[in-house]
Order: sequence, then structure tokens, then C-alpha cells
Amino acid sequence: MDLHRNSGSKNIGVIGLGIIGSRVAAGLRSQGWNAFVWNRTPKPVPNFLGSAAEVARTCDIIQLFVADAPATMEMIEAMKDALTPEHVVLCHGTIGLEGTLEVARRVQQTGAQFLDAPFTGSKIAAEKRQLCYYIGGDEQTFQRVKPVLEATSKSIVFIGGIGQAAVVKVATNLISAATAQVLAEALAIVSKAGVQPEKFVEAIENNAMRSGVTDLKLPKMIAADYEPHFSLKHMFKDVQLGIQLANKFALEIPATSTVGHAMFNAITSGWGELDFAAVAKAYENGTTA
Repeated sequence: MDLHRNSGSKNIGVIGLGIIGSRVAAGLRSQGWNAFVWNRTPKPVPNFLGSAAEVARTCDIIQLFVADAPATMEMIEAMKDALTPEHVVLCHGTIGLEGTLEVARRVQQTGAQFLDAPFTGSKIAAEKRQLCYYIGGDEQTFQRVKPVLEATSKSIVFIGGIGQAAVVKVATNLISAATAQVLAEALAIVSKAGVQPEKFVEAIENNAMRSGVTDLKLPKMIAADYEPHFSLKHMFKDVQLGIQLANKFALEIPATSTVGHAMFNAITSGWGELDFAAVAKAYENGTTA
């Protein structure tokens, strides 16, 4: 396919059509953008191209929604001969500080621009075009792609230089992971004590510790509904990134380390593809993670 790019192009590339990437592509189309997509596993969606390089030849702005640093670097390697100074590559995966800096270096070697652009918000937020993007990088480059990001988000927070958004994203995910784990433990305690689950929900609704995570995950835990909105395996990966950062800065983070251990045990139990709320499954049969 030979589609000619120009500075006013409405063509946006989306690589990685998982839970979030597929919904971002659909959201872009609903807002009048031409989303050209690629995924390792072909999917029957509009504008599915033959390779990551073909996406780069078709679109100047490319959004990467792949799972980890090795997958992100693989995509950059696949596109590098097609990247030019006209391109902006946005890394939306949570790949940590070192991974982000290395990906940025490889992109910039081609002359293309790079933005560190992780997001918060899971499947429902992506469907409703209500993600929040954290941005690290050059502000002029950010202004160029801002309308694209606004099409699928409710807010955008400019953090600072490349890598800083990656650090913030990991840090916020550590809070979510710890919240889910302690929520599962608390639910197990009140359930053993004979407290009705709806009373526990009501108590939390009127407590200062209430959060978006408790609102989202407690009903799922009570219903034993672990359909993946954000998988346990990906949250565990992010916890490991947090531990790596702590080691880099010689910090002890015992709560995060404990959560990581619990999540590792949950994954070895076969729950990695489930939502990270599945840490509660450890208590369903009277066991603990």
C-alpha cells in the first residue's frame, strides 16, 4: 500500500491491538482520524497493514501499545529504515526507565522524534476515550501530537523529560498493585468474620481510604469476576519494574516486594491472564498467596 503522507495527514499508526490498542484505534476512527494498524497476530479490523514498517511508511505519528521493552525495541527495529525526521513515535507501554531511555535513543538515531507516553485507564476507559496520558519529552513535539492524544483521553499530564513519565507510571501502578492485594486480604478477613459483602462495600464508600481501585476491584472480587481489564501478568511486570527502580536508587520497598511475591504465586497458580484483581482467588479456597 502506497499512501502518501503530508504534514496535514489524518493518518495515525497504532501498533499493538491488545485490550487498549484496539480500543484506541477504534476511538481514533470515531473522531475522524484514519487509524492504520498492525499486530503480530492478524486481526479482522479496518486498515490492517502488512508490517510495522508499512505503518511507518503510511503514518508520521505512530502509537505503540506493546507489552514490554523487548517487544517495543523489536517494533523500532522493524520500523527503523522507514522512520524519518517527520515521524513521532509514542511509547505507551509501561517499560520502565531504562527501557524507555534505550527505546528513545534508538528512535532518535533514525532522526525521528520520541515521546514517553504511558497511560492510565483500563478497558472501559479506553472504550469511552477516557484514558489519561503521562507525557515525557520535548514540549514542541508534544504539542504536535496533542490533538491525537486528546481524541482518546480525558486528560493529559505533561511530566517532564523522557523517562520521567515512565517513572511516574510505574510508581502509580505500585499503588494500584498494593491496593488490590490488601483489598483482597481485607475482604478475606471480613468474609471469614461473617460480614455481608455489601456492608463492607458500604463501609468503604464512606471511608477516607476509598479509591478508584477499590471502586473498580472490590465488586469484581466479591463476584469472583476476573475478566481481564489489566492482566495480572502485566501488573506483576510493572511491580518488577518498580523493584528495579528501587534497587537503582538504593531504596527498600518492603510493601512492594511483598506484593510482588504474592503476585508471583498467583501467576504460578495459573492466573496470569486474569485481571490483577485475581489476587483474591488465593482466598477463595482457604489458601493464601
